[in-house]
Amino acid sequence: MPDLNLPILDLSRLDAGEAEAAAFCADLRTATHDVGFFYLTGTGIPAELEQRLHRAARDFFALPEADKLAIENVHSPHFRGYTRVGGERTQGEVDWREQIDIGPERDPVTGGPAFTRLIGPNLWPKTQPELREVVDEWHAALSGISRRLLRAWALALGAEESYFDDHFGEPSTLIKIVRYPGTHELLPQQGVGAHRDSGVLTLLWVEPGRGGLQVERDGEWVDAPPVDGAFVVNIGELLEYATGGYLKATNHRVISPTAPDDRLSIPFFFNPALDARLPLIELPPELAAQARGVTQDPSNPIHSLYGENALKSRLRAHPDVAAIHHPDLVGENA
Repeated sequence: MPDLNLPILDLSRLDAGEAEAAAFCADLRTATHDVGFFYLTGTGIPAELEQRLHRAARDFFALPEADKLAIENVHSPHFRGYTRVGGERTQGEVDWREQIDIGPERDPVTGGPAFTRLIGPNLWPKTQPELREVVDEWHAALSGISRRLLRAWALALGAEESYFDDHFGEPSTLIKIVRYPGTHELLPQQGVGAHRDSGVLTLLWVEPGRGGLQVERDGEWVDAPPVDGAFVVNIGELLEYATGGYLKATNHRVISPTAPDDRLSIPFFFNPALDARLPLIELPPELAAQARGVTQDPSNPIHSLYGENALKSRLRAHPDVAAIHHPDLVGENA
């Protein structure tokens, strides 16, 4: 195993007795206070499920261009479906990747706050029905892991174990299946630019042997290579907000691979209902004394209402979709 710049936590310790569970919670608190990122092992995800998802992802990107463009996200007012290479932006700069975005399968909502426009159906490739089947299984498995982590965080922060369950509502999830094509450029290229996730929790699966993820630590970019059998986990802006900055949402980015190599990754974002507002956790005095306050960035404000964070991110990342389907919102989150 290469030298790692992030801590490794084993989720199975939660089932190894009271002392081990308490130790896991303490390690979880430390990792996300100090770094905001860690590797998570011991999740119990079947290798067979991981392999099926990997194969389905590869099969999707191997589809004819016409099949992928038939479900391009410019056809979806809910920002779902396929994004061609160069079709997404971070900090205003083009990300060199292609992907499919998959959220909760729901009927569209008419009226209400602007963020309700994110609610609606997915766009699935008609020639690959197995993609939806394996994604549904993956979603269920990772939702369970996410809930276990949130209960552990609640205990680690001195709250009731059900704290996040009580305030989360019906989760707003997002799965991205992403391919980073290799480039022939001599200098490192932006696969996805530096950013902090806008929600609560991200579980990232990375194709074995494919590096490129970098995390900012103490002002320096450090590599976070994939670890077999582990997810890379990070927290988002909303968990930083809920803890008054005690937990840290950390900048990260992906450097494009060098051709002819490419890279697959599948992030899973687990967030509250769009209309949920996470209240500030009343931290124990010894933890509250270490809270650094919420990161202040006038160009990227953090909202306590998750839907406002999510809409802000979607409008910025996909200005073409915004211009087609939501011209009244263009400019609000530019």
